[in-house]
Formats: sequence, C-alpha cells, structure tokens
Amino acid sequence: MMYADLNQREAAELKDRELTAILPIGATEVHGNHLPLGTDTFLVDALAKKVEERLGEEHCVILPTVPYGQVWSLGKAPGSIHIPDELLARFLAQIGFGVWQAGIKRMVILNTHVGNAGTMKAAARILYDECPLKVYLFTYPGADETIGRVCTAPLPHKGYFHACEIETSYMLYLCPDKVRMEEAVCQYPEFPEEFDYTPTPWTDLMDVAVLGDATQATEEKGREIIDGVVETICGILRGEGNESCETCR
Repeated sequence: MMYADLNQREAAELKDRELTAILPIGATEVHGNHLPLGTDTFLVDALAKKVEERLGEEHCVILPTVPYGQVWSLGKAPGSIHIPDELLARFLAQIGFGVWQAGIKRMVILNTHVGNAGTMKAAARILYDECPLKVYLFTYPGADETIGRVCTAPLPHKGYFHACEIETSYMLYLCPDKVRMEEAVCQYPEFPEEFDYTPTPWTDLMDVAVLGDATQATEEKGREIIDGVVETICGILRGEGNESCETCR
C-alpha cells in the first residue's frame, strides 16, 4: 500500500489498523559511470517493495521516498546533492511526527546509503524524546555475513565500499536495466595515513567514484544478499529476533 495513493478518507482509517510505515531513504550521488546518480534511491524503492511483499501489504504502508541524503564524502562531485546531517535528521523526525499523527505507531526508516546511518539515528532519538512512535533503522541488516561468503573482490577499506562488486550486484538484481556493465571498473584508491582519523573527501582520492571492483558483480550475488536482508528485516519486525536491529540506541 502506497501512502501517497491514499485519499483523505483512507488516510483517516489508518488509525484503526495495525500498520508499519516504511520510510525509504536513498541519496543522489555519483556512482561511477556504470551506475546512475539515483542508485541508492532506486535500490531502496525496490527493497521496500520486497519487504512489503514479504510482510504482506495489509501490514504495512510505504511512505514517499526521500531521494536525498548525507553525501559529504562525494558532495563536491558534479551530480551529487548533499544534505547536511542536522537538516536531514530534523526532516526525517518531522516525517515521523506526521506518521504518528496519522495514527500509525511503528515506523521503519529503510536506508540503502551508508552515509545516512548517523543522521537516521539522530532522527530516531529526536522521536524517542518527543513522540511515542516506535522507530526501527535498517541499512542492509544481516548483509555482512552473506557478503563475506559470496563476494570475491577484496574490500578497498575496512569501513567503506562504493559502486563496487557489492552495490553493483544489488543493482543487477533489483534494477538491472539501470546498470551499464560495459562501463564497470576496478579501482582501489590509495588512502592517506590519516584517513581514519580526519575528514577526507573521497573526491581527493579519485576522479571516478568507485571504491572496489565493480567488474566482479553478478545478479546472483545481489539476489543472495538482498533476499537475506529482506528475511532479516521481516524477522525482526515479526518479533523473531532483534540481534540485527538498530533502533535509537
């Protein structure tokens, strides 16, 4: 069920149903030449639909997607649109207030851009302090184990990857028509010694925004990782376990 498709009467009736609102958030950011600027947004739209299918549309409503995110690392690259943390956190929290006003008691912020993680947590804490809405934060929960098993290319950095085997595999599975594999490259920039200790824009390290080996991506890898993520999310929301859940801690 798409929130934006509801009329006034249908929106007023939401309060009488036990629903989870899903708020997809992506980003508008450069992803090399083989993936589009809207990669994170395309991914989160497709992921939200898979979660809805697994939970059942009678149990959830998908809110309009937020197509912008915190992309400081690549914010200076032409094509990227960066929203600072403080603005984005308050914006997400305000959406949560609207969800609560509609009579919905639980909201998932579903994210496919790792750079949004800190902002999401800040928004969830605002809501925790000011509103009784229950908030769950999901950025590919449970993916790490599967990535370690099915992906072959080494990660470029212990904490970062971008437009690489992993993300390109997601796109080949969820949005294959938007991938130009003939433009995929393998790129492992040299990180300066102080990279982990001081802010360093990724545009200082590379001209083409690829961290890792996109040429190793396959639809099969994306399917295995994403399907596991969907199972993890739905298991948490059904109360089958919360070990992978990050709320507003």
